[in-house]
Amino acid sequence: MSKFIRNGFSAGYCLRGLILKNEGYIKKGRQQGQEGSRYPRRGDFSGDARRRVPDDEEVGENIVSGRNAVIELLKSGRDIEKIYIQTGPAEGSILLIARMATDKKVPLIPIEKQRLQALCGNTHHQGVVAVAAERNYSSVADILRYAEERGEPPFIVILDGVEDPHNLGAVIRSAECMGAHGVVIPKRRAAGLTPAAVKASAGAIEHMRVAKVVNISGVIDELKEKGVWVYGADMSGDNFSRADLRGPIAIVLGNEGAGISHLVREKCDFIISIPMFGSVNSLNVSAAAAVLLTEVAIQRHGGRSAN
Repeated sequence: MSKFIRNGFSAGYCLRGLILKNEGYIKKGRQQGQEGSRYPRRGDFSGDARRRVPDDEEVGENIVSGRNAVIELLKSGRDIEKIYIQTGPAEGSILLIARMATDKKVPLIPIEKQRLQALCGNTHHQGVVAVAAERNYSSVADILRYAEERGEPPFIVILDGVEDPHNLGAVIRSAECMGAHGVVIPKRRAAGLTPAAVKASAGAIEHMRVAKVVNISGVIDELKEKGVWVYGADMSGDNFSRADLRGPIAIVLGNEGAGISHLVREKCDFIISIPMFGSVNSLNVSAAAAVLLTEVAIQRHGGRSAN
C-alpha cells in the first residue's frame, strides 16, 4: 500500500496535490522569479483535462508510454516536454512518477482516458504517457558562452509563449540564418522541440542552442545584469529600423494571439514594432521574427547602420 494512503491521504488527493504543486511551482516561478509552494494544494484538475488536448504532431517515436518506461525515462536525464497522466484514481507508481516529474520540473498534464489512448497509438499506457524532447536543451549560460567563444556580443531570441511548433521551428530557422546565438522558450504553455518543430526548422535546430526555462522574466533580469539590452516586439512600439541593434541584445516575441505578456513587456528595455501599410495590421510571429532578425543581422554585419 502506498505510504501516502498509510498516512491518511487518498491516492486521488495526492495526485491532485502533486499536479497542482507542479502547476503552482512553475506558474509562480514564471510570474515572480522564485520557487512556488513546496506543498500540495487542494483543488480539482478535471477541467484542465478537458482543455488540454495533445497535439497530433506529438504522436511518434518521442512518445514513451507505460509506468516503468516513463520512470526509466525520468531517470535517464533526457529532456522531457511533458507527462500526461490519466484522470481518475491513481496509486503506487503513478504517484512516484508525479513526484519525480515535479522534482525535475517536468509539466504534468491530466488527460482523459480516450485522448491518452489516441496519443500513444492504442498501446498499453497504464495511465501515463511522456513526450520526450526531440533533442536535449541547452542552458542560457551555454548560449552566452557560445557568443563569447565566437567573439561576438550576445544575440538571443526569447519566445514568450509561442504555441505552434511550426512557428517555433520557423523562428529557429530564421534565428540560425541571421546569426543568433540561441533561442529561449518557456517550459509551460508553449511549443517545445517536438518532431514538427524540428522539421519546420529545416535542419537549423542542429546548429541552434535552445534553452527551456521556467521563468522568462527571470531570464530577462539575468540577461540585463550581464549587459544585454532587451527589445520587446509589440505593435505599440517604435519603428524597429530606428533602433540600434548592434550590441548585446535579446529580441522578445510573444504568443500568437496575446503577444508579449504584461510582466515580460515591463521587463523590456525597449519596445519596437514593424510598420504596417496594408489592410491587415499584424504578421504571423514567425514572419515578424524573420523581419526583425534580418534587421539585426544587417546592423551587426556591416550592412545598414541605425540612424
